[in-house]
Amino acid sequence: MTALTKLTTTETKLFFRDPMNVGVGLGLAPVLLIALGLIPSFREPSADLGGLRVIDLYVPIAVALAIATFALTILPQLTAGYRAKGVLRRMRTTPITPATLLGAQLLMCTAMTVGLMVALLAIARLAFAAPVPQNVLGYLVSFVLATAATGAVGLIVAALAPSSMSASGIGMVLFFPMLFFAGLWIPREKMNAVLLTISDFSPLGAGVASLQDAAAGDWPQLLHLAVMLGWTIVAGALAARFFRWE
Repeated sequence: MTALTKLTTTETKLFFRDPMNVGVGLGLAPVLLIALGLIPSFREPSADLGGLRVIDLYVPIAVALAIATFALTILPQLTAGYRAKGVLRRMRTTPITPATLLGAQLLMCTAMTVGLMVALLAIARLAFAAPVPQNVLGYLVSFVLATAATGAVGLIVAALAPSSMSASGIGMVLFFPMLFFAGLWIPREKMNAVLLTISDFSPLGAGVASLQDAAAGDWPQLLHLAVMLGWTIVAGALAARFFRWE
């Protein structure tokens, strides 16, 4: 077992010991999807949406919410909390590198969001008869890239925030705007040209667009895949470069 595997396993166990993290991380997106699905008009086909139902559009957005919850709230708070408690200072004396620590955090969050994505798709299908993704490979590629891109942004906060409270504050500053451009309050289909362009170049906006394309059976646009890959590389490199043990 490698150091990365051991650390990822330990981080996963620590996550489940915190009831607040478990409740928010695993409960927020399913509750939102169920609440939206219970609105009768959201289950009716709309001519403005090309015959789609609003709830169908919100399934990828709920997946994006799950990704953002872990990437921008839980992940930064965990690492910053370790820093404030001196755990990172002690860890510095071990062979563990910043890349290993941040990689373990990202892997743990990715594993959680994979489980959440499956649960959300199952809820959408069983409770609201939402169609399953038609392009499964495209959907998985989009999901992985969206998780990596958003997680890399969260890692920058984790790398620099001195305390869990500051990490929470910075995370919230990023959380709501990124969800806005992902289409949580205004679906991408209803955005004007300026908002849609910003959405296309944001990690979650590109992620939702790719998930929607794959759900409809198309292959995600290269622009959106490139945007998510770019965020992953740049933000991930910055997080590793500016990581502080103390």
